[in-house]
Amino acid sequence: MNNDRGQSLITKYVWVIDTIYRRHNISFKELNELWLSDDISRGVEIPKRTFDRWRSAILDMFGIIIANENRGEYRYYIENKEDISNNGLRSWLYNTFCVSNALANSQSIKDRIILENVPSGQEYLQPIIKAMKENRVLNITYHSYWKDEENNFDVQPYCVKLFRQRWYMVAQSIDSYYSEKGPRIYSLDRIKHLQTTGETFKMPKDWTAEDFFDGCFGIIAEQSVKIQPVKLKVSVGQANYIRDLKMHESQKEVERNEEYSIFTFNLRPEFDFQQELLWHGEDMEVLEPLWLRKEIAEKINRMWNKYSASENKDKLV
Repeated sequence: MNNDRGQSLITKYVWVIDTIYRRHNISFKELNELWLSDDISRGVEIPKRTFDRWRSAILDMFGIIIANENRGEYRYYIENKEDISNNGLRSWLYNTFCVSNALANSQSIKDRIILENVPSGQEYLQPIIKAMKENRVLNITYHSYWKDEENNFDVQPYCVKLFRQRWYMVAQSIDSYYSEKGPRIYSLDRIKHLQTTGETFKMPKDWTAEDFFDGCFGIIAEQSVKIQPVKLKVSVGQANYIRDLKMHESQKEVERNEEYSIFTFNLRPEFDFQQELLWHGEDMEVLEPLWLRKEIAEKINRMWNKYSASENKDKLV
């Protein structure tokens, strides 16, 4: 199979998934009618045997089960559609391919589609994932922003995570001094060199990526900060945005009126989350816990002091 044909098949698989997902259930006849009305078909219907092969390939590639009711018109539906709705690998793959298909079919207006650059995933993501599959140790040269220096060392790759357009790797250092501190997080865009070694390792049986990031807002997983309830007062305008696109999976709206909404969270209110609160500015106010409210107030006060000092200096000049 050449790359063009492979890409064409993936496009067709995504079309089938998307069509069935949106229609909830559909007969093979209805599916073919929609297929023929789309440019993707090139005027050729889907043979039943071909469709059955596609269903099997979709299961292998995406883990999505296209089942048949086996009664009446034998309507097809996605048996595990919650996997598409939830925030997981299957959901991410499905949405990524859907967007990819839409963009691939929009070359005539490409100058009217503006995308964000993901700077870190291009060069190293694939070899890291391959090393994770094979449990192979990686040798990396890493540039630390904190120390402004580069160091070369070996790590055991545990997992990868995408956050704010950047890929991160959670890995355990081979060095005995650092290994005692547990797995650390490395940004892929700070890796200057990466090579897979011949050495293998065993994943700890009691370690999972879900547990490691449990209660985290972003990429910082500081276990010393306990998961705790957080209550925010959000302006009515901003509430609409975070209602549609949740800040965190634990988010719940407990009060709503014409002026504001109250949202609760259950998470670790670390640096990433605090930066998010500051980003929302005056539209978001911390009500609880008290220590977090004071912490945000102190940050705002320090910002005010910097700006007011700058204004006073300008007046003197």
